[in-house]
Amino acid sequence: MAAELVRGQNHPLTQTRLEIRVSAGRPVVAGATLADDRGTVHGTQRVAHPGAPALPGLEVPRQAASDHRLAVDLDAMPQDVHRITVLLALPVGTGGPTRFGAVAAPFVAVTGLDGTEVASYTITDLDTESAVVALELYRRQDAWKVRAIGQGYADGLAALLADQGLTDAHALAGTIHDAVAQGLARAVAPPPRATDEAQVRAAATAGQAAGALPSSAPAPAGRPGGDGPIDYSHPGRQAPPPPPTAQPAEPGRPAVPVAGDATGWSMEERLYNQVWGMFEDLARTAAAYRSAVDFADSRMEQELDHVLSDPRSRIGGQGDAAREAARAKHGALVDRAREALDRDVAQLVAESDVVEPALPAAYARWDNPCWHAYRSPMEIPMAVRLGDLRLPESEAAGLRIPMLVRLPLERGLWIDAGASAGDALTDADELRARAAHTAVIHAARLLAAYPAGEFSVHVVDPAGTAAGALAPLVEAGVLASPVARGAAGVSETLTRLTERVDLVQMAVRAGAADALPPDLDVAEQLLIVHDFPHGFDDRAVTRLRYLADEGPQVGVHLMLVADREDAAEYGPLLDPLWRALLRLTPVPDDHLADPWVGHAWTYEPPTVPDGSAILRQVLAEVADARRARGL
Repeated sequence: MAAELVRGQNHPLTQTRLEIRVSAGRPVVAGATLADDRGTVHGTQRVAHPGAPALPGLEVPRQAASDHRLAVDLDAMPQDVHRITVLLALPVGTGGPTRFGAVAAPFVAVTGLDGTEVASYTITDLDTESAVVALELYRRQDAWKVRAIGQGYADGLAALLADQGLTDAHALAGTIHDAVAQGLARAVAPPPRATDEAQVRAAATAGQAAGALPSSAPAPAGRPGGDGPIDYSHPGRQAPPPPPTAQPAEPGRPAVPVAGDATGWSMEERLYNQVWGMFEDLARTAAAYRSAVDFADSRMEQELDHVLSDPRSRIGGQGDAAREAARAKHGALVDRAREALDRDVAQLVAESDVVEPALPAAYARWDNPCWHAYRSPMEIPMAVRLGDLRLPESEAAGLRIPMLVRLPLERGLWIDAGASAGDALTDADELRARAAHTAVIHAARLLAAYPAGEFSVHVVDPAGTAAGALAPLVEAGVLASPVARGAAGVSETLTRLTERVDLVQMAVRAGAADALPPDLDVAEQLLIVHDFPHGFDDRAVTRLRYLADEGPQVGVHLMLVADREDAAEYGPLLDPLWRALLRLTPVPDDHLADPWVGHAWTYEPPTVPDGSAILRQVLAEVADARRARGL
């Protein structure tokens, strides 16, 4: 039976391979330190954190998240390690809470690999603290125990690390926060929890009624403290209708997948949740496989080291037999892990085969037949598809997970026109052309997702180098204004949009949406900036950063087509800009991370089938719908 610990209480551990699960409701940083019998951590090489997530017998998440899993193998711990301390901290510089007293009490559980809970601890009574020692695993006479700590630090992560005996605690804290900032910049944001869907829709309704675009929904409260469970249900709503259930085709065989086999009020919502469920399933399946292979490797190394440590077994038949037995055991473990992986991937492939054809246009690939019957929608969909994601473990099976991003966009987009890691293209001009073309495909997708007149697109192309790529948008007549050229065009466009942001912000804060100028376009705005920073002076760069930071909250979004090296002269001044945007590439690249495990996923940009006129056909329908409304 699982033990529910209070501060200071301990509990014996009977298993050596464990998971430590953290649920905080808001993104937190999770890490761990390895200390000696006096509790001293000897150097930064004994600290596992997002920038250096793996140590012998220990692995922590690579980014901040609301839910974490830390892997611990006590048998693989160095002999001089007597204490494993699990620490949590709030990320800095993200605009989120700066003290644990403003969020729900974090919940920490020690479980077996099968998920069976061994001990748990809810960290209560936190207030101004921004970092906390959650619990520790400690060794006493060759036996391990877990103890609930709950020690908070108002001075943050640096104070916590200093208390662990680290002399360079401030530098290490800065390194950790930098790694977290980079991880958040490349992470695919998870969808709002189902329990918050009522709040999301209420916020959207209120924002549209005010004439401004809805801001992001309030963050989920997470796992409660010790005062009983929180009721997240909407008071005026019944439970959502049950999803269709998949029935086993034959006894003992996996269930036959069904499109829409997830919770939700509509088929669109069910499909959205199902796709995200597939995304998480593949992430965790791959994590389990990698963990099993790492364990097999570690175990074989230990057994071989043991054989080689005895001079009598280094040569002769006894040593050869021991080495062969270690390798055979390693192969058996890896084969068993691969069998489980192949089974799970095959089930996901079968599910993808029924889900993909059922996706609505906003979620579908451009080769889906649904686009041929496209009509301008009456309502904004929950999300749009910005490409596909895959892992090496699913490569052979051809499994791709749709990358669905919620609407309205919470972050701007950066189409990277620079050389990418592993990029097969060596022609810089061709890569830039692809980046511009990819930006047009994304813009067309967003235009097609919104009802006529509720999404406006502006383009800044100072040197006119993207004229060919922009032709579908220009010829269809779906742009809100002519393409801006030269420094004057850049200045005029940025001035207009920054003034719109200021006006809407003031109206929302004052609760006076009816005071907005009657000629103000209240539709969501997308600004495509091509070949940044060409044509930008310092003032224009400042306005662009302002739009990236403040624009999404009031419906002004940014799509930057740029090679970061071209803006190197600005140095770290533009680092916040790059981090504020979701980086996408015009060619496959493994730069995105999932919000659960932190795998590096290969992103594949959307493509229109060769010779297909579907993009122009869809844009023509968007233009016709706009004209029908007198726009």
